[in-house]
Amino acid sequence: MGLEENLKKAEVYLARFKADGVLHHIDGEAVASADGATFESLSPVDLKPLAQVARGSAADIDRAARAAKAAFRDWAAMPGTTRKKLLHKIADRIVERAEEIAFVECMDTGQALKFMAKAALRGAENFRFFADRAPEARDGKTLHTTGQINLTSRYPIGPVGVITPWNTPFMLSTWKIAPALAAGCTVVHKPAEFSPLTAKLLIEIAEEAGLPKGVWNLVNGLGEEAGKALTEHPDIKAIGFVGESRTGAMIMKQGAETLKRVHFELGGKNPVIVFADADLDRAADAAIFMIYSLNGERCTSSSRLLVEASIYEDFTARVAERAKRIPIGHPLDPRTVLGPLVHPVHEKKVLAYMDIARAEGATIATGGTRVEGPGGGPYVAPTLFTNATNSMRIAQEEIFGPVLTAIPFKDEAEALALSNDTRYGLSGYLWTSDVTRALRFTEALDAGMIWVNSENVRHLPTPFGGTRNSGIGRDGGDWSFDFYMETKNVAFATVPHPITKLDH
Repeated sequence: MGLEENLKKAEVYLARFKADGVLHHIDGEAVASADGATFESLSPVDLKPLAQVARGSAADIDRAARAAKAAFRDWAAMPGTTRKKLLHKIADRIVERAEEIAFVECMDTGQALKFMAKAALRGAENFRFFADRAPEARDGKTLHTTGQINLTSRYPIGPVGVITPWNTPFMLSTWKIAPALAAGCTVVHKPAEFSPLTAKLLIEIAEEAGLPKGVWNLVNGLGEEAGKALTEHPDIKAIGFVGESRTGAMIMKQGAETLKRVHFELGGKNPVIVFADADLDRAADAAIFMIYSLNGERCTSSSRLLVEASIYEDFTARVAERAKRIPIGHPLDPRTVLGPLVHPVHEKKVLAYMDIARAEGATIATGGTRVEGPGGGPYVAPTLFTNATNSMRIAQEEIFGPVLTAIPFKDEAEALALSNDTRYGLSGYLWTSDVTRALRFTEALDAGMIWVNSENVRHLPTPFGGTRNSGIGRDGGDWSFDFYMETKNVAFATVPHPITKLDH
């Protein structure tokens, strides 16, 4: 299908939002805000309104939290095999509506259809993966010692809050919510205000598949209003959040009074380290993919390019030449790789780093400008900074756009020092043909996830998360259940043992 046909389909899918707006979804019902407040959601493609969105307040969060609390007992008591079947039905419905989800997401976020077409299907896989694990979610261990057997088990922590970002909102919502439901928790979801549309589709799909009312609730709104109320609410036992590091710190403070458990997947300034002995063509392809796909708006993007000095000039020239050829255009054009950034506010932030780079003495090898794209939205050219040092702001601060900073290193020791010299520690990418170097380097690299001779290829059973300012905790596999569940230990005495008498 071409752009024109896709635009016609998108118009059909978006019509309901333009006509009816985006309401909250609480206890199985679509509801307006208690005070009637709304905010306007803009499409990044042309900056025209997509919908009026209910603007949640503390009253709406309280209603949603009470619904989640009321639904918790029955949902938690449901056999894992029953939850498994229900979550698979949700996955089936996601697949059935994958095109609708992708088209709405493209128009809501500016992300290219090339990638969003797969995002909905990845969301379905997230539900299937955790559905299959639901029957064993409560399982624990048997621990033996002299005269005693210990039995551990897990049980769901209670109603939880999930706060998701604007960059790939549908997939990341499933990544957080599916394990919570599989564990037996109920959910209050607060999506990002820049891209709220597919969250509404997702909860509708879940209830159409048979999810009981109140198990999953949706409240739209701003972080400082609905988000703050959610993190402070006493009935919410944990907060799973994906977003900026500064916001994570605020959530931790807000949840401290109620001793909330928190799981944070935060920012990154992730290095891709290229040694001269690497497969340079593959390394260049991977580096380009990880910074310029998804408009550079991803936490695991390889935003620092560290290259061995002997190949630095040649390698950065390769990257610059390929970056210039990346197709920029309308998100629904099948040829587009780079669409508009999510919002003019974010565009202003990204473009500010072009001036910062010049002021710091870096070279803009390619890009560095706004681009006129279809609809007039906030399009920014794929950008490469060269002649940079690791002390520059462009090497230390998360830009979260299609912007790559290239820095040379002379040897392995300097490469490692540069890699670890940020406040972040989310991911890293290492390119070398030396296996022993790869083992040494990855052991010393301070990051939660590292890929060797590969871009970011996710395997769902593995842990996902970062160190330092990049987050707290891990998603994926059993690590998700560790967050959404409490662990209980019961000790059985197997032989009579001396009990200390205190009365004589």
